[in-house]
Amino acid sequence: MASKIPDSHNFDEQFLTCPVCMLHFRDPRVLPCLHTFCKECLQEWAAKQQPLECPTCRTRVSLPDQGVDRLRTNFYVNNLLDFAAVKEGVGPGVPCQVCEGTKKGARSWCVQCAVLLCESCTNTHRRFPTLKGHQIVTQENLEASEGVPGTFQRKAFCPKHEDQVLTFYCEPCQTLVCVACTVVDHRPGDKHNPVEIGSVAERKKRDLRKLMNNVEPREKDVQATLKQLERELSEFPTSADAAIEQATAYFDQLMALLQDRKEEVVSEIESRRQEVGKGLEAQKEAIEFELAGLTSASEFCKKKALEHGSDVHVIEVEGQARQRVEELMTTPSDLTARPSQVVFSEGTAVAEFRDDVARAGCVQVRHTGKVDASKCTVDIKPAVLEFPNVCLLSTVDKNGQPCSVLKDDVTATLMDPSGQAVPTQLQEKGRGLWEISYSPEVIAKGHGQP
Repeated sequence: MASKIPDSHNFDEQFLTCPVCMLHFRDPRVLPCLHTFCKECLQEWAAKQQPLECPTCRTRVSLPDQGVDRLRTNFYVNNLLDFAAVKEGVGPGVPCQVCEGTKKGARSWCVQCAVLLCESCTNTHRRFPTLKGHQIVTQENLEASEGVPGTFQRKAFCPKHEDQVLTFYCEPCQTLVCVACTVVDHRPGDKHNPVEIGSVAERKKRDLRKLMNNVEPREKDVQATLKQLERELSEFPTSADAAIEQATAYFDQLMALLQDRKEEVVSEIESRRQEVGKGLEAQKEAIEFELAGLTSASEFCKKKALEHGSDVHVIEVEGQARQRVEELMTTPSDLTARPSQVVFSEGTAVAEFRDDVARAGCVQVRHTGKVDASKCTVDIKPAVLEFPNVCLLSTVDKNGQPCSVLKDDVTATLMDPSGQAVPTQLQEKGRGLWEISYSPEVIAKGHGQP
């Protein structure tokens, strides 16, 4: 049985509203991507578009041979619509399912018959001797309740024997069947093995839970990456503006010889701003797209199947849900960090610009805060007393890949054997590679000349 759902006054309209017609669902059908639409809306959509794509996630859909009619019915949405209809009482679009609205709107629900009844049909229903034991849930009972009763579900009837409820599942045929089917078309034997749906549903629920164990970690990773991308997108224009200001200040000192180069670099920064911005937006869109699919699949399996779905519904959707999740898991978005910062690097000192004018200034796109200090390395070269010497510092990210950082974020401190600081100069030689220059004036005891 389904667990309780918030009452109709708290229903989120997204559960009851078709995304195409923006009205309450009419005969809701589920696409392979697990998005739900009115049967009529899907038929109109399919007539206009070939190949058919889901109106929500744009996933290409292959309809059954019989078309939209053979798509799965969303029993969960039907239950919500029935509950909302009974609790809201008389109103347009809420007909009695016995007299079909010829008298008054529906005001109660028969648990055993699984139909909406108007007041007149309810009274007639109660007078039948064979129906006296049926449980009638009135509008007044529902208004006093805090949620949807677990018994508030439509029954699923056999397509071959319309008066028979689907109560068995034929394992070899993978088909839901009624009692009559087990006698005629699915008699137990070598080719057929009808099993009570309760045990099958429990197994399917366990399979769905295992499936969710694979989805949830990926969903969390996608959410975390999406938040990080949103943060970087908000900070990205500031870093680009700062780079332009730095480049402008630097080239103002070299204006006589570097005016043309200055304009080229500023233009390159602007170009990189657009290029990187488009790349980040594209990655963000792809990740949002995957997250929507994962969230939709997760919500469908959790709320609409595991928590609130009937045994029939679980059996109906498990294979479809598995297929959708496997599709999402086999084509994941790229969650690796991408360059997200435009940084200007001087490249040479002002006093030396005549020799380095051809190389003056370069534009780089750097990761923001991605350096993993525990994985950075320093290559110490053999030192010669009173001669210039160098050490090489490599800055890398958590994956061990070279990672550029701002010069102000790098500090090099060298100490001589007495504990005194040795003057150093720091210069970036390439992406993630820094040269630390120094001239030792003291040698360690036991080394060099006595």
